[in-house]
Amino acid sequence: MSTESPSITGPLHDLTVIDLTQMLAGPYCTMTLADLGADVIKVEPPAGDLTRHMGPHREGDSPEALGGYFQSVNRNKRSVVLDLKTAAGRTALLRLAATADVLVENFSVGVMDRLGLSYETLSAVNPALVYGCVRGFGDPRTGGSPYADWPAFDITAQAMGGLVAITGPGPGRPLKTGPGIGDIFPAALCAVGILAAVHEARRSGRGQFVEVAMYDAVLSLCERIVYQHSYTGAVPQPQGNTHPLLCPFGLFPTKDGLLALAAPSDRHWREFCALIGRPELGHDERYATNTGRVAHADAVRDVVTRWLSSRTTADALAVLGGRVPCGPVNDAAAIFADPHVRERGMLSEVEQPGSPAPVVIAGQPIKLSRTPSAVRHRAPLLDEHRDEILSASSAAGDPRHNTSQGQVQ
Repeated sequence: MSTESPSITGPLHDLTVIDLTQMLAGPYCTMTLADLGADVIKVEPPAGDLTRHMGPHREGDSPEALGGYFQSVNRNKRSVVLDLKTAAGRTALLRLAATADVLVENFSVGVMDRLGLSYETLSAVNPALVYGCVRGFGDPRTGGSPYADWPAFDITAQAMGGLVAITGPGPGRPLKTGPGIGDIFPAALCAVGILAAVHEARRSGRGQFVEVAMYDAVLSLCERIVYQHSYTGAVPQPQGNTHPLLCPFGLFPTKDGLLALAAPSDRHWREFCALIGRPELGHDERYATNTGRVAHADAVRDVVTRWLSSRTTADALAVLGGRVPCGPVNDAAAIFADPHVRERGMLSEVEQPGSPAPVVIAGQPIKLSRTPSAVRHRAPLLDEHRDEILSASSAAGDPRHNTSQGQVQ
């Protein structure tokens, strides 16, 4: 497992991000920037991010211990409390924004406008500011929506964006996915959009408004159903652990569990057939191409299942591993035990305040050879960095008298 590495400097070490986000989508976006080295200043209301009060918590941890939800997506950030409903809080935020490169929020449409902290207001203070946001259904600045004022959570986006409709054991039996894809995928896209806007701002000196709608992002994730419907008129349905266009491609039972196996390329299909002692099937005209295998999908899946079901997952991997794309269905315990995960730094230990025993959160999958990403330190305590953040912004001066602050030359 990787440990905190405060000496590592990421590629975004010269980027300052004001983070007004809460829950999962916005914090995941800013977490990505923080892992890549940005100085992310988490601005919280007096009661803190809503997830501070969510678990899970470890038995025996002290009251100041951080729950897993908050620790995971708020690592590498600094915290300051500002009550944006007060004039003092808004003035302090304007000072921070005046010298920042990026501000990110995930409020409902119109919240920042009503606070007097709209994109237009902040842009007047700092013309180079990149303003990023994740909305449920978009912002009027980027396009209208009949649902613009609707609240949204992960499940809403999964359902409306098409993901739920093609996930599940069979037609008419849709399921949500396990992880919060309706939050996390929009968050990842927002981070990409923000970095694109920062790149452009460093040439032009002008920031811009960057927005990702959760609905739009999930629809983009489900791009297959769009072209399927356009080309064929079909309305794709859940079909369990198989694929409508590739075969074999899915989960197959073994003697003691399940194996993920994919051999849609003709080469991999021939390799699979040779490895299981049925080389003739690799050249059978019914199965020799993916098109043929899709047309005879039941027969192909029967061949795969017959061979796998008489072997344990480990035995099957000993034969197929490294030759045919396949892998075990790992649960959390298996992931913790997998040497790949340890060697890739995908389990990161962070300090747990008030406890001598660290906790483990997921690492950063974006790897860079020269300026690596890193989980450098735990999530912040509420208002932990108030003095250092506000003293630095006060030293920068009053933004109302310096509208060029924050421009990158």
